[in-house]
Formats: sequence, C-alpha cells, structure tokens
Amino acid sequence: MKPRNSGSVLRLAAPLRALAQRFSFLLLVLASVALMMVGRIDALSVDSARARVTDAFAPILDAISRPAATAAHVVESVVEVQNAFEENQRLKAENARLLQWKQAALRLEAENISLRSLLKATPEPSSSFITARVIAAPGSSFLRTLVVTAGRRDGVRKGQAAIAGSGLVGRVIEVGEWSARVLLLTDINTRIPIVLERSRQRAVMAGDNSDQTRLLYLPPEAPVQVGERVVTSGHGGQFPPGLPVGVVSSAGERGVRVQPNVDLSRVEHLQLVEFSLPGSETEPSSESK
Repeated sequence: MKPRNSGSVLRLAAPLRALAQRFSFLLLVLASVALMMVGRIDALSVDSARARVTDAFAPILDAISRPAATAAHVVESVVEVQNAFEENQRLKAENARLLQWKQAALRLEAENISLRSLLKATPEPSSSFITARVIAAPGSSFLRTLVVTAGRRDGVRKGQAAIAGSGLVGRVIEVGEWSARVLLLTDINTRIPIVLERSRQRAVMAGDNSDQTRLLYLPPEAPVQVGERVVTSGHGGQFPPGLPVGVVSSAGERGVRVQPNVDLSRVEHLQLVEFSLPGSETEPSSESK
C-alpha cells in the first residue's frame, strides 16, 4: 500500500510543481511590488529591517573578505617582489655598462693628458663663477633681460656668461655696484656663434623676442636634424666652445628654430661665469691687476 500512496502523492504534486514553475516569475514580481509598497508605506520599518539584515550578514562578509584581502595582499607582494627583482637586474646591467664607460673615460683621460703633453697643447681657460638670485625680469616686447643680486662688489663684469642648470641663459650687459642685468638668449639683440654638435655645422644663433631662437647664416644644404644639440662654437671670444645652448626644435622652409635648454621664464638662480678668455670683455685689464 505504501508505494501506491507515494505514487499518488507524486501524481498530485507534479501539477502543483509545474504550476509553481509557470507562475514563479509572476510571483517574484508581485513580491517585489509588495515590498516596494511596504517600503513606501512604512519606510522606517523597512530601513530597520534592512539594517538588521546587514548587521546579521556583516560578520559573514567580514570573514569572507579577510581571505580575499589576504590573497590580494599576497599577490601584490609577489608582484612587487617580481618588479623589484627585474629592477635590480636592470640596475645591475646599467651599473656594469657605467663601469665600462668609466674605465673607458679614465683611459681616454690618461691618453688625452699624454697627448697634450706631447703636443704642448694650450690648456683650457680657467673659470670661476658667482651665484646670484634673479630678483626681476623687466622684460617687454622689445627687451628680454633679468636682474640679479650680484654686482661689481661681487666680482661681476660685463660680458660674463650666465648659466642656469643645463645650459646657457645669456650674458651680462650691465653691471652696478649691487646688481647686474643679463641679456637673455631670446632677446632680439643676442647673437651667439654656435655649432651643431652632430653635423659640426657652424652658424649664428639669434633671438627674436619669442620663446625660441633661430639660426642665421646656415647653408641651405646643411644636414640639420630635429633634436640635434646646439653648443657654442667659441668663435669671437665671447664664450668658450662647448657650452650647451639648446636643441633644434624645427627645420624647414621658414628656417631652423632652437629650443633653449633652460626655461627662461622660470629661472630663479644664475651662475655668472668668467672663463678668462684672451681678448674677451671679461678678461681683467692690466690696471685692475
């Protein structure tokens, strides 16, 4: 009898289960609408119930999140160790290359000293510098200069090179007892003999009161490349050769433009350098010796 009763129960439950499956979606929608209505009618009770449910599940969520956070921390640590290992390998390789260059530089320095002694080459001019702070930039559309807190009492003389950071800024054009005025590279009155470092092509760099300078007297067929470094040539006795000035920013039909190495609008300190070049304006006169 029991198997017959169980079969009857199953036969009766099958239609009910099919009915429940068919209307389950509708029942869920109705339950959601009912909950929304209850929430509208008695929001305080719903919020309180939601808070109690959240409090009840908070320990469970906390327990679940701890292993996840620990796993994330472990993964992050592994990644950091891997990055540190790769960085260490890169620094070791770079250090090895630098040591090779150091040895090559020491060898070339010794060879250079030996050759200079054989050729009796004239040594490079000595230099001394004075550090000064920029206190004003009384520039205009027609004049680009800086005023610095160093003057005749500090040993500043007209014609000294003004250097900041990685390049030439200009030259001293006016000296007072307590201050001096520096004419910038970009001023329209500036003319500096330069040489392109890669092609060794010589030219004259001129300012035009813009943020960049231009190259004059450059042959049309000169092989100028954007990004090529520009340094002083030493001609004219104004500056020694090799002082970095800027890089070629553009080269085309409108000429060659040079971007100075130093942002001249943000200069705060300068080094006024005296190179003691023979025949230059900065060379002390016999009366002052």
